Amino acid sequence: MNVRIGSALLLGGLFASAVVRAESTPPRALLVLSKSDHTLAIVDPSSLKVIARMPSGPDPHEVIASTDGKSAYISNYGGGAYNTLTVVDLVAQKTLPVVDLGALRGPHGLMFVGGKVWFTAEAAKAIGSYDPATKSIDWILGTGQNRTHMIYVFDDLKRIITSNVSSATMTIIDKSSGGGRGPGRGPGGPPPGSPPGSPDGRGPGPGGPPPGMQNGPGRGPMGAPQGDWDETVVAVGRGAEGFDVSPNGKEIWAANAQDGTISIVDIAGKKVSQTLAANVMGANRLKFTPDGKLVLVSTLSGPDLAIFDAASRREVKRVKVGRGAAGIQMQPDGSRAFVACTPDDYVAIVDLKTLEVTGHIDAGKEPDGLAWAVRR
Repeated sequence: MNVRIGSALLLGGLFASAVVRAESTPPRALLVLSKSDHTLAIVDPSSLKVIARMPSGPDPHEVIASTDGKSAYISNYGGGAYNTLTVVDLVAQKTLPVVDLGALRGPHGLMFVGGKVWFTAEAAKAIGSYDPATKSIDWILGTGQNRTHMIYVFDDLKRIITSNVSSATMTIIDKSSGGGRGPGRGPGGPPPGSPPGSPDGRGPGPGGPPPGMQNGPGRGPMGAPQGDWDETVVAVGRGAEGFDVSPNGKEIWAANAQDGTISIVDIAGKKVSQTLAANVMGANRLKFTPDGKLVLVSTLSGPDLAIFDAASRREVKRVKVGRGAAGIQMQPDGSRAFVACTPDDYVAIVDLKTLEVTGHIDAGKEPDGLAWAVRR
């Protein structure tokens, strides 16, 4: 009897201790996905300690935080096997019900702009947006390109960039200034009186919008704002995947994994202005520093993080980070970069002043996607 009481007291003491040590999510946090553990880790950037882990859903690849820093959205990729976004409450530190994308399989690249989650659907050759306020997919656009993988959405919502890995292209998508037709207007539209989204007046039928798709007044087919979009496909190098837009919005830098080159695309001219013999075979991600002066390129096939001077287009340094690397996340103040070293099961911390590795974060096996969350 005494032994049982003692055990109960011991367990109670341990539980109380755990409660005391529980930490809330800091106002600024680094988010790290673990592909093997299927978790999202919240890391305190001050202490560099993991303060919480939540389930991420199957095969998590990319993560993005909402503008208010209270929620995170994770793409469950699976090379087209999955069709969900996992939602995490960063304040309560718990996983919420998933977003079902219907036929939009293989979600990967993510951005949160204008209060919405913008995503690629690789297997569907499409991109779309999810509105957390209405809990619905409110816009879809096809790219016609193979493996539309990563996405960048401009703040004014008038321009979108995608990388298309197997097509070796970048797509520049611009909101047309000419306006668009609403349902039932103009050649090719549904007959007058047809339900929204119906081509023949008999309802959506097979191939219609996913469940929850909204078609409200003043909106075009599949919930998109009225207006057309113009797509310009720019041929770049083979295996174009990781890319970034320069902070001034004038250039796209795309890392070509199979060629080991970097294609620099002039956005205004919508053409490649220069191809760098960058020696970045197996390139995975490319990111500008916040000030736009440096460009960092990770590669899964080598130990180095390649760093280039954006103005001169020349290599500055190769920093050894591990056996290979994937996701890159810049600290907003420009002091550090966090690099997910997937084969090594850690995140490397790179000082952007000295361009040296200053530490590691153990946030789960096979880290990949990274994001920065700021509570507002």
